[in-house]
Amino acid sequence: MPAKKKYPLVSIITVNYNQAEVTCALIASLHKISYPNFEIIVIDNASPDDDPTIIKRRYPNVILVENPINYGFAAGNNFGLMRARGDYVLLINNDIEVPFDFMEPLVAKLQNNPQIGVVSPKIKFYYQPDTIQYAGYTAINYITMRNFAIGYREKDTGQYNVDHETAYAHGAAMMVPIEVVKKVGLMSYIFFLYYEEADWCERIKKSGYEIHFVHNSYVLHKESVTTGKLSTLKIYYLNRNRLVFMRRNVFGKSFYLGMAYQLFVAIPKNAFLYLLKGKVQLFYAYYRAIGWHFSHIADPEIHENPML
Repeated sequence: MPAKKKYPLVSIITVNYNQAEVTCALIASLHKISYPNFEIIVIDNASPDDDPTIIKRRYPNVILVENPINYGFAAGNNFGLMRARGDYVLLINNDIEVPFDFMEPLVAKLQNNPQIGVVSPKIKFYYQPDTIQYAGYTAINYITMRNFAIGYREKDTGQYNVDHETAYAHGAAMMVPIEVVKKVGLMSYIFFLYYEEADWCERIKKSGYEIHFVHNSYVLHKESVTTGKLSTLKIYYLNRNRLVFMRRNVFGKSFYLGMAYQLFVAIPKNAFLYLLKGKVQLFYAYYRAIGWHFSHIADPEIHENPML
């Protein structure tokens, strides 16, 4: 089989923000993989407290794009997609490290079934490599807006060692054929951070493709290196974008029930719990998230889908 067909070019895209050393660790692991045909594109989102040029100095073959301002995670990935030359694109968090043979099963899965539009590997915790973070996702309940990562925090004893269709890929590591990107479009810029990959998966599914978990590929995730586990940034964008996701993807009775549940039950309850614990900044982050929607009630950008 010709090498180009057997090993099609994969464009690996990662977004860096104040984590050049973490990104270099990812690149170091990528330089050890067995797959022979890939390019690495690093998008730096105007890191204010770090020097992203060390990435290029250490790894001259890397394509480094230095954005003048922080456009957000979704836009950062989009800039990478615009630069990609590969038949397949792998969006991967910079706080991941990979084993040497993780790439081949992902490419093979997409090559063997053109009906599949996205694949994600098994994701395990970097500091607990025997413990699963992701082995697929359940579907989102459009009322509560909750879903679950299959296998989360379970010891990996082989219980998920079978490929299966899943509701969503994981944004920390997801591979997409470039032809799917050309058909469906880029991630929506409106999200900035969080829910962008779930929204993208919804659009890919609506275009007739399936999403699959690939069991015989895995990566190790350091998790929340940039945003922190309980930062105001994370609270704000998670809650703002949960409602953005609903406005873009949920319709009819489910939309009204879900919006009522979020605005009058879930968000007030969680916000006041933080207030009772004295975490005032997190409390305000919830209500800034709601306030954003009142000031963008008729914003057409909410429903825009940028194309490649």
